[in-house]
Amino acid sequence: MEENFKQQPTEVIKIALYGPESTGKTTLAQQLAAAFNTLCIPEFARDYLQKKWDATQQICQPEDLLPIAIGQIQLENEALAKANQYLFCDTNLLVTKVFSELYYGSCDPILATAAQNHNYDLVFLTDVDFPWEKDDLRDKPENRQETLAIFEQELLKNNKPYIKLSGNKEERLEKAIQILKDLNKAKSLGLNSADFVTIYHRKINLETLEYQFQIVKNGLPKINLDRPAVIKDGILSVSNEEAVYHANYFDEKKKNLKLKKFVPASGAASRMFKFLNEFVSDYKPNEETINAYINRKKDKNLYIFLVAKEMFAFHDAVLETAKTLVSDFDSASKDAKDYAFIKAMLAPEHFNFASKPKGVLPFHKYEDRIATAIEEHLNECVAYATSNDKSNLHFTVSEEHQSDFETIVNEMKSKFEAKNNSSIFVKYSYQDKATDVIALDLEGNPFREENGQLVFRPGGHGALIENLNTLHADIIFIKNIDNVIQNHIEIVTLYKKALAGIVIQIQETVFNYLHLLDSGGTSNEILNEIVNFLAAKLNITAPEDFSKYTKESKMEYLQTTLNRPIRVCGMVKNEGEPGGGPFWVRDTKGNTFLQIIEASQIEKNQVKILEKATHFNPVDLVCATKNYQGQQFDLTQFVDKNTGFIVEKNKNGKPLKAFELPGLWNGAMAKWLTVFVEVPLITFNPVKTVNDLLKPAHQAPN
Repeated sequence: MEENFKQQPTEVIKIALYGPESTGKTTLAQQLAAAFNTLCIPEFARDYLQKKWDATQQICQPEDLLPIAIGQIQLENEALAKANQYLFCDTNLLVTKVFSELYYGSCDPILATAAQNHNYDLVFLTDVDFPWEKDDLRDKPENRQETLAIFEQELLKNNKPYIKLSGNKEERLEKAIQILKDLNKAKSLGLNSADFVTIYHRKINLETLEYQFQIVKNGLPKINLDRPAVIKDGILSVSNEEAVYHANYFDEKKKNLKLKKFVPASGAASRMFKFLNEFVSDYKPNEETINAYINRKKDKNLYIFLVAKEMFAFHDAVLETAKTLVSDFDSASKDAKDYAFIKAMLAPEHFNFASKPKGVLPFHKYEDRIATAIEEHLNECVAYATSNDKSNLHFTVSEEHQSDFETIVNEMKSKFEAKNNSSIFVKYSYQDKATDVIALDLEGNPFREENGQLVFRPGGHGALIENLNTLHADIIFIKNIDNVIQNHIEIVTLYKKALAGIVIQIQETVFNYLHLLDSGGTSNEILNEIVNFLAAKLNITAPEDFSKYTKESKMEYLQTTLNRPIRVCGMVKNEGEPGGGPFWVRDTKGNTFLQIIEASQIEKNQVKILEKATHFNPVDLVCATKNYQGQQFDLTQFVDKNTGFIVEKNKNGKPLKAFELPGLWNGAMAKWLTVFVEVPLITFNPVKTVNDLLKPAHQAPN
């Protein structure tokens, strides 16, 4: 009997139409066959049962199901030799199995096994939003949603690759045709049907995926550095008096502006506690002392941590838990106490610090409370991002951690609202899964788990350009979650406002020029004035042959050049912190422009230019993302897609490579109007490792 159910091996792409009765399976199968100039296999049961009804006026019985199933498979196998790339099957054995269980309460084991084993490149599940039409063989017009759920559950239970199709005939056909084109593209990239369905539901663009695969295989073009940006050559120096002027200018203008603070905060704190996790993993408490471990590993970070641990804001709470982990804690050795302290910090059943986002960790100790980074951002937000007694704060978070953020915000925001007589509105967004990337092995094939599933990785912080793109505000302040301060918030506030004041002044001039260009009546003197403004204020030099352009071409060039989002970036003096910095970059046409560059983006022979950098990017940005007509820019149109990063990682002992999107403040904003401004070093206080919390800016003043 099993011989009757064998599917012939084939290169033809087989598509099954699957779903309850009267859901448009036959219509769609016929439409698709016509669209792709190939065959459509009819539903064998309809002809079989219609003949039985016409002859005996009897409906389907359990003994009819095996002949129906065998007939269906025979139709499929016979059509494979004649099909043109695709074969569309009006039904499949799984439909027969479900109907058997629905009508008769059971299914013949042979039929059930065959239905489970039969595979198609893709199954289209037809929704019940299609009108039910009565005929001699249909008798289930009621409970259609419940029936659909049963059909879908069967697909899930048997791990069948499927996509649900809804809508009218035309909408379903259009969707199905595009899906099949995408399926072909996915197969050309080495992906299977299950991969494709996963990618489809994540809304990952296959053209983008193909580009990323090519980048990982062939490498990214390296950035060509011309020279470092320095004071008076790409970086604007602002005195304290000038900062006050720009801040006051911002304060005068902000009543007519909607302000928002944007804080990337989704990453876990794993790197922050990396050396402590390594200690817990490698330390042999019964074989060596902690001091011996420090000497063996040359671990200065652990030594500093243990010597100064009482200075951490979380010390007292962790100590109380550590005491419960050691019997007779008071008389235990110092090594036992320190080991218990670190384990209490990191253990999932206790504080689990390394797995939590930085925002929720205890950063600062005040006389009356312990403050998290979230609280410090609330404090900053009302200090410099308030207009008309309203502050808007936006965190990008991991979905599983949003409730932790909300708890802290709900506990603390009323305090700052009362203190500043303003209302704080906090919103959250997640990094879009459509920006995730697929890891590849070293041969350039999709990297897979042991169970065959793809490995997806977040696309990097550059993916947050999509989140930023949804914010509707006149001025947006951007600052990382860990770059907060316990002292000197007045300096942070002054320079944030100063950067905003500079943004507004640049924007006013840009908008004025764009309106003049729109009017079409600009003189050559005005055009030259705009060219000089671009060079003097925005570090953009017109093409060498600009003077030879027609007036219309000059105006077009200037409009295109000016009509972009604006960012003013704070830069601090370089003191050896890892990360990107400001440089003059030369493009393939020989033009130079300002950009924030990471070390991994350049060739080795340009390291000397990198080493001459005088300043560092602290991710301290103020942005204007509306155009001169008051409309929101589509920020994705200003990304340099030829930039990005290739990361090499290890998973389950196997090496992998993956593409990371152009960074939010470098490649993702590469085509913005950009101004670099020096800001005081005190405004830059990131917490890359837990020991950074020992620095003066994170400690209460004596």
